[in-house]
Amino acid sequence: MGTRAWALLLVLCGTIFLEGADVAMMAVAIPAIRSDLGLATGTAAWVLSAYVLGYAGFTLLGGRAADLLGRRRMFLLWLTVFLAFSGLGGLATDGWMLVVARFVTGVAAAFMTPAALSLITTSYEEGPKRNKALLVFAGTGAAGFSLGLVIGGLLTELGWRWVFFAPVLLTAALLVAAVRLVPRQDAPPARGRTFDLPGAITAAGAMLLAAYTVVRLEHGLHDWPLTVVSGLAALLVAGAFVALERRCPDPLVRLGILRHGPVVRADLGALLFLGAFFGFQFVVTLYLQELRGWSSFQTAVALIVMGIDAVLAPTLTPRLVARFGNARVILGGFLLAVAAYALFLPVGMDWSYAMMFPTLLLSGLAFALAYGPLTIAATDGVDESEQGLAGGLLTTATQFGSAIGISAVTAVYGLASTGSGPEATLSAFRVALIVPLVLVVLGALISLVSAREARRAVRRASQVSSVSASHTSANPAQRSGGIASPK
Repeated sequence: MGTRAWALLLVLCGTIFLEGADVAMMAVAIPAIRSDLGLATGTAAWVLSAYVLGYAGFTLLGGRAADLLGRRRMFLLWLTVFLAFSGLGGLATDGWMLVVARFVTGVAAAFMTPAALSLITTSYEEGPKRNKALLVFAGTGAAGFSLGLVIGGLLTELGWRWVFFAPVLLTAALLVAAVRLVPRQDAPPARGRTFDLPGAITAAGAMLLAAYTVVRLEHGLHDWPLTVVSGLAALLVAGAFVALERRCPDPLVRLGILRHGPVVRADLGALLFLGAFFGFQFVVTLYLQELRGWSSFQTAVALIVMGIDAVLAPTLTPRLVARFGNARVILGGFLLAVAAYALFLPVGMDWSYAMMFPTLLLSGLAFALAYGPLTIAATDGVDESEQGLAGGLLTTATQFGSAIGISAVTAVYGLASTGSGPEATLSAFRVALIVPLVLVVLGALISLVSAREARRAVRRASQVSSVSASHTSANPAQRSGGIASPK
């Protein structure tokens, strides 16, 4: 790739780094925010949940908006909104202001991230160049989360408001560069098309209700009727969305894309992998801080080894994909994750860092192998006019995956906490650690199906090639350019 192509990739990767770092820094800073503003426990939880609701609720709409309204336009617009509301969050003096700022920031990320992903898939030709760009993009996002833990710890020491102001500075730099580098040819591919407003409203409504239901899972059996009602409402609105899209001549989402097996398996794989990864990281963070008494900064430094994928994703993973194919590399990543989480199940009260290190390292390696190739598989073979939709589906899967993983381990931990004291807490942690293990086992089974399908496709292509070659050798007319030589 040339200098300008690398510069464009750097800007687009900067946005996913920003998104990952923003989430991680907020997770580290929330105790300080709660203490300084005197927030109630419920309000503090909503500061985190509001972002998830905004992000997961509007990602599908954001991806399709990039296709229909212009990728460059959506990227620059929502990057600006992200900047503005990050700044407003830093100026907040009350809990409701923080919740609103975080919700709108999540909505901005829901439009910005799929636009960035579709800009990559449409700016770099399909094949090795696009694969490398997507692997760098995925690795940068993971690096943002890993480094965000450390950066968040440092910034919180200076004052929690810097957790909001630091992203403003980075966003401003990215916005200036993006105006110059993002190609202006990015016009909507289908001028004159009407925007499916009923589909947009029902899609956003279904996603918001589904995200709220997932967040409600953290409460376990507490107020369970509300969780059930929100889940049923999500299904009802989703059914209305499907009915509208089937009858709409110009739908927001072409439902046929959900019949594309490789895309669906990649999205499910991403949901399960991210759910396991973030669920595991959440439990380990609680174990180190609440049970072992480690500080937030010590915990962040301990977990930074999980960010090794930031180095391996753009260097090792492309070589593995070129040699073995996406499906087999994804399967390898899931199997490494199974081994990593299984090793941590017997965690003890006095485990040294050396005993934790193999799991932390293996989980980072698994991320390097699985996440980038899943990103490639989720967009591979999709028409250019639907790359934004494909990116939106993938981002929706990852957001719901992370929310489901954290909510599930929280709910299981709460249900397993039947006593008091360190031993009872440790026992509950061990039970909660089963959740990420189950998720990656399911993901491994799905990726095994993809690996078998890929192997069959290669075999069929080889057979077709062999038949074609034998037919050519048996036909003297073809060997002589179409004119048979006389006997």
